[in-house]
Amino acid sequence: MRPEPAGRNPGIDLLRGIAILLVVLHHLGLRIPLKKTALADVFPTRLLSALNFNGYEAVFVFFVISGFLIAGNALRRWGSLDQIDMKAFYARRFARIVPCLLALIGVLSVLHLLGVQDYTIKGEGQSLPRAILAALGLHLNWYEGQTGYLPGNWDVLWSLSIEEMFYLGFPLACLLLRRSWLLMPVLLLFAMSLPWTLAAIEGNEIWKEKAYLPGMAAIAMGVLGAVLVAHWRAPRWAVHVLQWVGTCGLVGIFIGMPWFWPLLQDGVMLLLTFSAVCVLIACQLRVREGISHPLPGFGWLRRWGRLSYEIYLTHMFVVYAVVRLFHALGGDMRMGWLWYLPAVPLCWLLGVAVERFVSVPCERWLRARWAVSGRSEAAPIGVLMD
Repeated sequence: MRPEPAGRNPGIDLLRGIAILLVVLHHLGLRIPLKKTALADVFPTRLLSALNFNGYEAVFVFFVISGFLIAGNALRRWGSLDQIDMKAFYARRFARIVPCLLALIGVLSVLHLLGVQDYTIKGEGQSLPRAILAALGLHLNWYEGQTGYLPGNWDVLWSLSIEEMFYLGFPLACLLLRRSWLLMPVLLLFAMSLPWTLAAIEGNEIWKEKAYLPGMAAIAMGVLGAVLVAHWRAPRWAVHVLQWVGTCGLVGIFIGMPWFWPLLQDGVMLLLTFSAVCVLIACQLRVREGISHPLPGFGWLRRWGRLSYEIYLTHMFVVYAVVRLFHALGGDMRMGWLWYLPAVPLCWLLGVAVERFVSVPCERWLRARWAVSGRSEAAPIGVLMD
């Protein structure tokens, strides 16, 4: 068995791996639903739908992870949130995020100009320059809310707009409020506002899905979890309770959303973020107490978690290619499940290539140029080291 990389938290990597896999399966499932394939003769339809249609919920899990990791890194690096070095904080964010983002936008722009199907921006009121501005200006989510969905490779950038807008203001809020007794209630109110910020949005399905405040509320939940871990010497029984409560909550929502929704409505997303932060707290406490043991047989999924930023940005290239080939060869929906078999590993391999040739060398070069030391911060959608 390959040893875990130093400095990694295997539990958090596993949760990230599950989340990014659900995103990939979601985008495949929108085009080749598993419940319409021969697998429906063997497996319950509810299980197949859970595999295909939890991508949105998985992104909210990523939001929680991102808040947890970035706040945790800041606490370890500077001792307290009010001591954040803004220049170093923003430099690390830039070095990790921007190279891959610019590379993606460059490729997508060329494909649009060549008129390649699935990559051409042609919605009413949409244009390539405006999409580029929205992606780089951290308001692609708002732009889609106003003009409609962009092609899939552009559309995934909505979550980066939310995360990076949060982190632009996060150090400022920490430095202005200065005291934990002021900052923590603000974050708690923000985290608990999730159901109400979702319910307040009516008449625009895209904006309800991609608005700033609900996503930021999920990130705030992760920040609260990181602060709690930093100051709590939890007994072992509490760690186990948190792990089981969080795991049961996540599994219950992923599989039983049709049953939870009539009872909780938008409150189900608060239960999701609370369950996610329980798992994260338990994972971090287990590592700190020396009782964390990676689950055997899931190393591949933890590797997915370590590459989740790269996979998230690029997986739609694989999805579009596989779906196009599927239809070109007859599109037998009964056998559609077979197309998942090459698609999933190809998404991972593309992520590996991007990490090796773009993200890691660019980040190292920028860090060396700016003399920024230390391990990487978490990238958007909760991607990097804890």
